[in-house]
Amino acid sequence: MVDGDLKQPGTLVDRLTAQLTDEILRGQPPVGSRLMSIRKAADRYGVSKNTVIEVYDRLVASGYATSRPGSGFEVCVPQDADRSGRPRHVAEAVDIASLLSAQLEENFEIRVGDGRPPPSWTEESEIKRHLGFFGRGHTAGMDAYGSALGFPALRGEISKRLAAQHLRASEDEILLTFGANHALDLIVRAFLSPGDVVLVDEPGYYPLFAKLKLAQVRMLGVRRTPEGPDVNDFVAKATAERPRLFFTQSIGHNPTGSSTSLPVAHALLNAAAVHNVTIVEDDPFADLAPSVPSRLVTLDQLNRVMSVGTFSKTLSASLRAGYIVGNRQQIGALAELKMLTTVNSSGHVERLIHRLLVEGHYDRHLKRLASRIDGAAIQLLQKLKLLGCEVFAGNGGGYYLYLLLPEQIDDIEFARRGARESIFIAPGSVFCLNKNNAIASGIRLNVARAVDERFYSFLAKNLS
Repeated sequence: MVDGDLKQPGTLVDRLTAQLTDEILRGQPPVGSRLMSIRKAADRYGVSKNTVIEVYDRLVASGYATSRPGSGFEVCVPQDADRSGRPRHVAEAVDIASLLSAQLEENFEIRVGDGRPPPSWTEESEIKRHLGFFGRGHTAGMDAYGSALGFPALRGEISKRLAAQHLRASEDEILLTFGANHALDLIVRAFLSPGDVVLVDEPGYYPLFAKLKLAQVRMLGVRRTPEGPDVNDFVAKATAERPRLFFTQSIGHNPTGSSTSLPVAHALLNAAAVHNVTIVEDDPFADLAPSVPSRLVTLDQLNRVMSVGTFSKTLSASLRAGYIVGNRQQIGALAELKMLTTVNSSGHVERLIHRLLVEGHYDRHLKRLASRIDGAAIQLLQKLKLLGCEVFAGNGGGYYLYLLLPEQIDDIEFARRGARESIFIAPGSVFCLNKNNAIASGIRLNVARAVDERFYSFLAKNLS
C-alpha cells in the first residue's frame, strides 16, 4: 500500500527519497540500523525494485545511508544534517506556498489565476512617469537606516489618510514594512509561539497559512460567507479552542472577492471582545474603498484590531511597501522585532511613495484603477452569466471573483487542464485548510486578467 506522502507532487523517486530522508532525520529508523531490503521496501511502498534501488542510491549519495556489501544498507546522518535537513514544518510551509511559486513564473500566456493586476494597470500606468522624481533633492542622510518605524513623513501622510477614513492613528501607531506579507510575518513572530491556536478565513490567504505552518501554529478555519466571516462558526471555535488571533480580510477578500457587511462586522467585534481574541485585519484594497463603514479597524479604533495595509497591490508589487497600524504597545513590540530581523525597511522606496502621495499622483492613479476594476468585474460577471457559471459573491472592491465549479469537477485537475493550454488557474483547495470544504471546489479569478477569449472558450469546453 502506498503511503500518503507518495501522493504529493514530484517524481516517485523524489517523493520516496524525501519521505525516507525525513524519517531518518526523525530517528525512524535510528542511526546504525539497517534499511529494509529492496524487495521488502518495494512491497511496503507499492513501487518497483528499480525505484527502491534508485532511492537507496540517492540516500547513499546524500550521506543518509551507507552500502554494506552482502548486508544491505545502513542508516547514517551526515555531519551537516542539522543545516541541510529541512524540518517537516518548513517543508509543509513551502508546500502551502507552491501557488505563489507558480504565480511568479512568467511562462503562462493567460494568467487569470494571478493575484496581481497586470503591470499596465499599475507601475506602467501614470506611476511610471513619476518614478524619476525620487532622484531630486537626494541628500546623504537619505542613505542612513533611520527609525525602525520607517520614514516619518510617510507615516505622517498615512496617518492623515487614515484620519480621512475615520481612523485615529498617530505616526507612532504606524510601522512601515516591506509589504503586507512582511507585516503578517512580523505579527506572527511577535505575538505567537509554537502550539498557539489562531483562527483564519476559510477559504483564506494561503501565504498566511504557510507562515503560520512555519511558525508551528495551529490553524482553524472560520467559514467565509458572502457577507464575511460566519460569526457563529467564529464563536464556536473561539469557545472551544481559545485562539490568540483571528486573521481576516474585510474588503475584496482573497480569494472569494466578498466584503464584510456592517452587521457582521459589529457581531464579530462583540464576539472577539467576549472571547478575548485580537483581530488582524489585512486589507490590501482599503485605499480603493476608503469610505467603507464596515472595516473592523475603523469600528474598533485600535482597541482589539490591528490593521495591515500595503501599496504593493495598488502601486506595484515590485515596490514592496506596506504598514501595520496598531496601539503603541503592539507597534513597539513589532518595531523591535523588525529592527532585529531586517534593521529597517527601504527608506528610498518610502520616500518615493511619500512623494507620490503628497503630489496627488497616487490618488489620481487610485481613481483610474478603481474604475478599471469596476468595469472589468462587470464584464467578467456578464460573461460568466452567459456561460451559466455561479460565483460565490459579487465583486467587493478588489481584484477577485470566485467561480464555483460543478460538483463533478476537481479543481486541481481543472487547473492542470488549464496549464496544458498555457492558462494559469488558481484552484480553490489551495486556499482551504479543509480540502473537503464545499467551497474548495472553485477557482479564483482576477478580473484584471480575465480578458482573453481563449479563457472563456476553455471554460465552455471544460465545465460541461
